[in-house]
Amino acid sequence: MKVKVQTLDAKAKGDIELNDAVFAVEPRADILHRVVTWQLEKRRATARPTRERSDVARTGKKWGRQKGGGTARHGDRAAPIFIGGGKAHGARLRDFGHSLNKKVRTLGLKMALSSHAKGGSLIILDDLSGVEKTKALQGQLEKLGFGKQALVIDGEAVENGFALAARNLVGINVLPSMGANVYDILKADTLVLTRAAVEKLEARFNG
Repeated sequence: MKVKVQTLDAKAKGDIELNDAVFAVEPRADILHRVVTWQLEKRRATARPTRERSDVARTGKKWGRQKGGGTARHGDRAAPIFIGGGKAHGARLRDFGHSLNKKVRTLGLKMALSSHAKGGSLIILDDLSGVEKTKALQGQLEKLGFGKQALVIDGEAVENGFALAARNLVGINVLPSMGANVYDILKADTLVLTRAAVEKLEARFNG
């Protein structure tokens, strides 16, 4: 698949040949759904349990006589009404993580990239250099036709000037190639890759 390359000033910079094994995979909703669900659940922390009556270290000896004490009858210091006692109806341990095969995760990422290539919302830039001011960058992005939500993926590390200029722009998300993930790619209206990002992604799948 051949795609034209542009600069940040919307000038042509030749063409690039995209690997069909990465950017021309037919998307499947079930695979993408599995990967996104796995990714979002991996974000959730394990719910911490509380210690119930059987978990606290308190004496089980009956600490007062049955009658004549002038107080209620109790047989265990671990009762929830006492300080240091167990929690009544406390939170239980819940682990939200589940595993997903690496092949499925890889396939999902290829499908997410391919969905933008197929839908025409993929932009290839030569590089992200030459940006100093946020206002100037905003004008450049408008010329390029970025959507309301755009994800920009650079090579091994995001170009520092671009990252600083873009961090105050609403709807612009910037990631290095290693941070490319299905959820952020699908959420974006426009996917922007640099030449370095394309090389890194293709090498990542071939490796």
